[in-house]
Amino acid sequence: MSKPAESVKVVVRCRPINKKEIEGGRTVIVSMDKPKGIVSIKNPSDLKAASKDFGFDAVFDHNSTQQEVYDETTFPIVESVIEGYNGTIFAYGQTGTGKSHTMVGYPPETGIIPRTFTHIFDKLSIESGDAMHMVRCSYLEIYNEEVRDLLSDNHKQRLDVKEDPDRGVFVKDLSRQVVKSPAEMDIWMEKGTGNRQVGATAMNATSSRSHSIFTIEIETSSPGPTGETQVRLGKLHLVDLAGSERASKTEATGDRLKEGAKINLSLSALGNVISALVDGKSQHIPYRDSKLTRLLQDSLGGNSKTVMITNMGPADWNYEESMSTLRYATRAKNIKNKPKVNEDPKDAMIREMQEEVAKLKELLANQGGSMKQAGVETISLENIPQGVDPQLLNQIKSEKEEEIMRILGEKGVVEAERKRIAGQLAEISERQRKFQAEKEELVRKIAAIQESLLVGGVNMGDEHTRKEQELRMHEEQLRQQQLEKARIMRELAQHEEDMSHQEEHFASLAEEMEVKQKKMKKIWNKIQSAKVEIKDLQDEFQTERADMLESIRQTSKNLKLKMMMINYFIPPPYLAVIERQLEIDEETAQWRIPNVSLSG
Repeated sequence: MSKPAESVKVVVRCRPINKKEIEGGRTVIVSMDKPKGIVSIKNPSDLKAASKDFGFDAVFDHNSTQQEVYDETTFPIVESVIEGYNGTIFAYGQTGTGKSHTMVGYPPETGIIPRTFTHIFDKLSIESGDAMHMVRCSYLEIYNEEVRDLLSDNHKQRLDVKEDPDRGVFVKDLSRQVVKSPAEMDIWMEKGTGNRQVGATAMNATSSRSHSIFTIEIETSSPGPTGETQVRLGKLHLVDLAGSERASKTEATGDRLKEGAKINLSLSALGNVISALVDGKSQHIPYRDSKLTRLLQDSLGGNSKTVMITNMGPADWNYEESMSTLRYATRAKNIKNKPKVNEDPKDAMIREMQEEVAKLKELLANQGGSMKQAGVETISLENIPQGVDPQLLNQIKSEKEEEIMRILGEKGVVEAERKRIAGQLAEISERQRKFQAEKEELVRKIAAIQESLLVGGVNMGDEHTRKEQELRMHEEQLRQQQLEKARIMRELAQHEEDMSHQEEHFASLAEEMEVKQKKMKKIWNKIQSAKVEIKDLQDEFQTERADMLESIRQTSKNLKLKMMMINYFIPPPYLAVIERQLEIDEETAQWRIPNVSLSG
C-alpha cells in the first residue's frame, strides 16, 4: 500500500536568547507568527528595512514546550511507523541552536527521542490482541566520515556502509537490540549517548562532534483478511545532526577544527542532495558524496515520511547563519517523498522467530517418542498424582534397582553378562540425561524467543491509556486542520495579489493613478527585497568561498608536510612499489594496501 507523493514537512524552532548574548549586548532580530507559520528576520545592519519572511509548516518560539514540538512533529510519524511506514525526524541548524535539546533533551524536559519510547509501547499495548510485535533499536554516529556503533563495546571500530537490492542501504555489523519496554530503550540510548563524541567550542560547551542516528524498528505480525499471516516493518530514524560551524566563531583549533571541517563537508553534501532533488532537472542525485547522505537516501526523496526540524538562534550576530539556515529549510520543503507500507519485508525477523518457535515445539513434542524408541522410559510430571512425595518416588526407584541387582546376583549371572547389562543401564541413563538436557534447552529457546515478542492488547483493560491515545489523536487532527487552514489562507492571499494584477476598470484617471501607484510601491518593495536577497546570497557565497579556500590552504599545508616526510624517509624504489600496490576502496573512498596484515 502506498500513498501519493508528499512533501517533506519542515518546521522551525528558535531558542531563547542566552546569557552570553545578553551580556554581549546582542539584540533579538527573529520573530515568530505561530498561527500563520511565518518566521520574520530583520537585517541588523539595516533595521529600518522590512523584515524578511519565510513560511513553514509550523514554527515554535522560545515559549514552545518539548511536548508541543513532539505532538506537532513526531506524534503522527510514530503512528505511521507502527502502521508499517518508514519515518525520519532530523534536526538541522547552526551549532549551539538547540538541536540536541530538541532531539534528546534533559529531564524533566526530555526531547523527541525518549518521548517516542513511551508513545510506541503505549500504542502497542492497546493494539489488537491478534497482533504480535517485536521492537529493536540501533544507535550509530558518523564521526569524521567514519560510521561507529554506539551500542557496541568496541564503539570506536569503523563500520562499512553497504547496499543491497532487498535491504537498501545499511550498515554492516551494526548491532540491533531487542527491547520490551521504554525503560530498556532508555538504557540503550543512555549507553549510546555516553559513547558519542562531544567537545567544547566557544559557541557550545557540549557541542556534538558527530552526526547520530537512533533507529527504532517495529515488526508486526497479524492475521490477514483471508487468515494468512501478514508482516509489516516500520523504521523510525531519529537524526541529530552536528551543527554547521565557522572557525572564526567557534575558535576551534587542532582536532576541533578538523572535526568542524568534516561536519561542514557532510552538511554541504546534504545541501547538494536537497538542491538536486528540488531542481528536478538533475539526472544524478549525489547521495554517495558522504556517509550521511547515503544513510538518509530513503528519507530524502525516497520511501519515508520525513520531518525536518530547523533550529536557529534569535541574536543579531548570527544573522548570516540564520538566513542561510532558513533558505536551506525553504528548499527542503519542495522535496517529494513516496512513502509506502513495508509489507512482508525480506529482512523481517518476527516471521523467522515464529517459524523457529513452531519447529522447537514440534521437536519438543516428538522428543518423548524418540526417548521411548531409544529404550528410555520417561515419567511425565503431569501424570504423577498430586500429593505423592518425590522422596517416596526416589525411595521406590532405589529399592527396585537394588532388587534388580539382587536378582542378578542370585541367578548366578556371569560377571561379563552383569557388566554388559550394567553398561546398557548406564548407556540408557546417559541417553535419558541427554534427552532431558535437550528438552530443557528447547524450552529455554522457546521462552527466549517468546520473550522478544510483544502481544498486542496486553493492557486492553487500561482504559486510561486508550482514552489518552484517542485524545492525542483528536488533538493532532485539530492541529492538522489549523495548519491546513493557515496554508489555504497564505495561498488565498497570494491568489488575491495575483488577481490584482489583472485588467481593472477605473472610474477616473485619478483612481487609476492611485491604484497603480500602490502597485508600483509594492513592486518596488519586492525589487528592493530581491536586491537585498541577492546581496545576502553573494555575501553568503563569499563567506563560504573564504571558508573553502581556508580549508584548501590547510589541506595543502598538510599535503606538503606529508610529501616532505615521504621524500626524506622513503626511498624512490620502495615508494614506486607501494604506489603499484595501492588500491582505492570505493565504499570508503580510502586508499589501502591489500594483504598488509600478512607483512608481519
